[in-house]
Amino acid sequence: MTDGNRTWCAFLVGAFVLAFASGTSWADGSADNTADSVRRIPKIGVEVSDADRAELTAGLAALHTSIEQLRQSKSPLATELLPDVLIFDRAVDQALRYREFFEPKEVTIGKALLKAGQERADQLLAGEAPWTKQTGRVVRGYISKIDRTVQPIGLLIPASYKLDGGQKHRLDFWFHGRGENLSEVNFLNDRSMNDGQIAPADTIVLHPYGRYCNANKLAGEIDSFEALDAVRKHYRIDNDRIAVRGFSMGGAAVWQFAVHYPDLWFAANPGAGFSETPDFLKVFQSETLAPTWYERKLWQMYDCTGYAANLAHLPTIAYSGEIDKQKQAADIMAVALKREGMDLLHIIGPMTAHKIHPDSAKEIDATLNDWATKGINRSPLPLQFVTYSLRYNGMHWLTVDGLKEHWEEARMSVKPVEGGLAVAAKNVTAFTLRPPKTLPRPVRRVAIDGGSPLEIAGDDSTLSFVHDGKEWKRGEATGLRKRHGLQGPIDDAFLDSFVFVQPGGSCRSDIFEQWSKGEFTRAVTQWRQQMRGDAVVKRDTEVTEADIASSNLVLWGDSKSNAVLAKIIDKLPIRWTEQSVVAGDRSFDGGHHALIAIFPNPLNPEKYVVLNSSFTYREYDYLNNARQVPKLPDWAIVDVKTPANSRYPGKVVAADFFDEQWRLKPATVAK
Repeated sequence: MTDGNRTWCAFLVGAFVLAFASGTSWADGSADNTADSVRRIPKIGVEVSDADRAELTAGLAALHTSIEQLRQSKSPLATELLPDVLIFDRAVDQALRYREFFEPKEVTIGKALLKAGQERADQLLAGEAPWTKQTGRVVRGYISKIDRTVQPIGLLIPASYKLDGGQKHRLDFWFHGRGENLSEVNFLNDRSMNDGQIAPADTIVLHPYGRYCNANKLAGEIDSFEALDAVRKHYRIDNDRIAVRGFSMGGAAVWQFAVHYPDLWFAANPGAGFSETPDFLKVFQSETLAPTWYERKLWQMYDCTGYAANLAHLPTIAYSGEIDKQKQAADIMAVALKREGMDLLHIIGPMTAHKIHPDSAKEIDATLNDWATKGINRSPLPLQFVTYSLRYNGMHWLTVDGLKEHWEEARMSVKPVEGGLAVAAKNVTAFTLRPPKTLPRPVRRVAIDGGSPLEIAGDDSTLSFVHDGKEWKRGEATGLRKRHGLQGPIDDAFLDSFVFVQPGGSCRSDIFEQWSKGEFTRAVTQWRQQMRGDAVVKRDTEVTEADIASSNLVLWGDSKSNAVLAKIIDKLPIRWTEQSVVAGDRSFDGGHHALIAIFPNPLNPEKYVVLNSSFTYREYDYLNNARQVPKLPDWAIVDVKTPANSRYPGKVVAADFFDEQWRLKPATVAK
């Protein structure tokens, strides 16, 4: 460690160490099942004294000046490493601005973080970056594509890591537990002061922030991949030896990364947590569930039990304490795996509650070390894959390009036969194979669903097939259709770059204008509080061609108030005029009904347009991470005379998914 790093670490050593351990799990039990009295997450912090506020404000001003100097310098090094400075600035600024110092001792930590950030800025202005050569605990940052804010990363770099070249290193993700007070200040402090629950030899440990407290779902899911991409730029990572690990809420994250992306990891190690929504909420939260039909379907986005077949290609070792309620997560996955003809390797800590037994930790580490020597099998055969959405559309050398119906099980298997491959495809209309080199080559025949083999002439490196409604043929699906990254539901728009487009005029009715303004204000506020970013906001007259080309547009208001919405309103499957909102054969009064929807942007069908919505789960759902799943499908009509509440944006009078060609299905009354 360099002298410079010793200096800034010393500031943190003098600060308080907070107990945001990976297994922290806070909840208010049955009180959190009352939607009419929802506590605020995160809670309001403590008052900051005038003297402390003045000191923090002065520190932020000095750091802002240095950051601006770094930007003006246009130094390639400064440009590349500026996020490593910005993480300190944003952490303290947000805590001070929004009253997110939750305990008095955190103010002291904030001061230490500002000194650490200033030291890094001074070093970078001098053309130096000693933290990039540091082993042990390191905090770094990256700029997210989603909302262009800086997001923090925690790293544990092994002493064996050679800065001047050498072997690539294994990397283990460690997903943190639930911490309702895990602000950026507390995350940076914890990652600077504590190694964490794992420290495998010769292994880089990556602690993603995950956009706070959402079990690494939605924006938190993307955060993990962006964090990994950022780490790959600066460290030598062995892509065949990356594992996903975590405990409690972090264990839930591991389950969903394991079943959705089984080809990216050499191993998965979920501990406690949850692996699906309905049974967990009954067992852990004692909640009586009454989902709408579309909410039940949308559980399939993150319910890992339905994807259990994908673990055939991913070595998985689960952990539970014997007397931990969250043992339910592994138990229900074991049942799902048994249905697929597999047994779950499940380590159980004897007479242990919500923590990892030390003997179990040793057994897990030994098993993972053994699996790491083998790495990822990049060309498994036979191959099987299950999905419910084109958001998660393949593994290894199989890609699903089209479904008959989203949110129903789609299942594929590929087996070798003489001269080629035999494919079974359920609820699939298009797919692509990229046969591995281990197959006898070339592949000359592919038989699908027991039909006559399709002859393959020429290059067999990429084989695409489409069902034309009668039979399978060589070729690709064309036209407007649901496809990967453009398949809905509404929440999917917030997994990529987006812009909130604010109306420049008045809405068609006072009641609608009041509702739209309220939902817009709430969306901006909740994006910051829950996803720890700043929504990019522009007026309708400020939207550029570059915005249309690069971002999903979230249009607030109606066609009278929002000029961009006026351009596309006639190109949507649902008619929305001043007089009415018409979905199929159902019509609703336009004076007090609003349309919420997602659709390929008619101005750029490669991106989404969203009407009057941010992510669709609301305040009630913040209280338990298993609730944090999409709550609305592709479109909904809302009676705004009924005020928005902690669960819904108003009275949902109709809602449904569009079909696979983004066309309207028969309107369905919300139940």
